[in-house]
Order: sequence, then C-alpha cells, then structure tokens
Amino acid sequence: MDKQHLLNNHQMANFVARGFLRFDELVSDEVNKAVMAEIDAGGIQGAPSGTPLSECYEGSSIRTLLDMPEIQGIIHSLVGADPLFDHDAVHVREPNQGSAQGMHADSIIDTRWDFDIQIMYFPHDIPLEMGGTLLLPGSHYRRVNEMDIARYQNMLGQISMVCKAGTILVLHHGIWHCGRQNKTDKKRYMFKVRLNPQEPQVKLWNTNGLEEAKGGREIHAGHKDENDIQYILAKGEPWFENASGRLEIVNRIKQWRHITGDDSFDAHYWLSRLENRPSSRQSA
Repeated sequence: MDKQHLLNNHQMANFVARGFLRFDELVSDEVNKAVMAEIDAGGIQGAPSGTPLSECYEGSSIRTLLDMPEIQGIIHSLVGADPLFDHDAVHVREPNQGSAQGMHADSIIDTRWDFDIQIMYFPHDIPLEMGGTLLLPGSHYRRVNEMDIARYQNMLGQISMVCKAGTILVLHHGIWHCGRQNKTDKKRYMFKVRLNPQEPQVKLWNTNGLEEAKGGREIHAGHKDENDIQYILAKGEPWFENASGRLEIVNRIKQWRHITGDDSFDAHYWLSRLENRPSSRQSA
C-alpha cells in the first residue's frame, strides 16, 4: 500500500473525534454511471457475512470502485488490508416522500473499542431537497440500541449530506444517522457496505510525524492548532453539554490509545487523573 493513499494523522484524529470522514467527488463520472446502471438493473450482489472483501463483487462496478487506490487506502487505514464483508444495501428514497427515517445507530449496544466502518457512496448529485443522509458528528461513543433514538430530530450540529456525484462518506459503526425526506421528483440512490476488521487496528494509517502531531503539552483555552491531535480530540461538538462533552473526550482518548498502542497518551489530563491510584503505588 502506497503511503500517499493512506489516511494521515490529522484525518485519523478527526475520525476518532467526530466518527466520520468525507471525501467529495472522489469517484469518476465513468464509475458513477456504471454503478447507477447496475443499480437500475438490480445487478449488485453482495456475499455471505464474513467473506473477505477481496472475494466480493467480482465483475461488478462496485469492485472497480473498491479497487480505487484512494478507497483501498481509506479501508486499509481504518480496518486493515482485507477486512470482512458484513453486509451491503442500496438505499432508495422514493420521490416526494412524506416522512423521514428515524435517527438510529446501525448496531445494538456495542462497547468494543475495535470498530467496523460503513462506506456510503453517493453516485449522483444530492441537493438538500433530495434528503441525503443526515448524521450527528461525535455521537459514535454515545452507545445506543439501534432505533431507541428514533424520536430525536434536529440535533444541534447535525450534518446533511449535500454533495456532488462520486462522494464517499465513511462512518464509525456507532454514529447516529438517518435518511431524510426526498422532496424531489427523482429517486435518490445511496450504496452502503459495512466492513469488519480482521487484524488489530493499530497504526494502520500513515503515521509519519505522529509523535510531533500528538503534542505533549496541556491544552489551554485559546490554544488552537488544527493539526495538534490533542486539540482535535478535545474539541467539542455543538450538541455537547459541558459534563457530557467531557465524557466524550475521555472516550476519544481511549480510542486513540487503542489505535496507536500508546497507553500514556492524554489530552487535557482528562484520563490521567482518572487513572491516578496513589494507594497502588504505596503498596508496590
């Protein structure tokens, strides 16, 4: 895997903090048209759950999509070289819909630090009135049971996927999201595939400069370095309350430790103070 196609430290920190990455107009018009034709013909066939991804979609335009070096790099960085196929879906939103999908997470309550990813692919333009996927950044550690949050709508800081054809959205499996109403006269298509790692998710991305990027100083109010991992992981979302936001930051630190193998990492001293055990040191 050429390192130029792997995610960098900044992108990985943002994925850990916000639960998604977005790549606008990544896929060519040629592939977009081929995928749309295959969707219309009902020709996209997945595989049994647990099949290595390399063995899926032979002869399909989806295989062409997944074999793009940029997408291979995204997949490798998050879930390894050859993750397992979990499931796929072509989500079709009919024209002039009267209702939206309820907010949900695509899993039951899941406490793993290992994570699956979902790749969402938009093969045509999605204007706001077409009701693209809506997601709530930073919600992936607020672990819920599938549709238990369906009554929640219009969360502060939510993002609607208004995008051009060929855009890729990559999600942590626990992020809150839903499909919005399609208020146009055209069908809306979105292809989704979920992938499971089958190797430890430790330093799978391009880690060049990791030590420098992680900082090593206390983050004070007013310190804003968008490339500093401590700053990225400590930056709140609009929907965070003061106390709940601190819980989310601790979870981000735990996730970063998990994917870097660095159990000493901290941001803003949030996790270190919880691990302070004076009695353990005295007894030792």
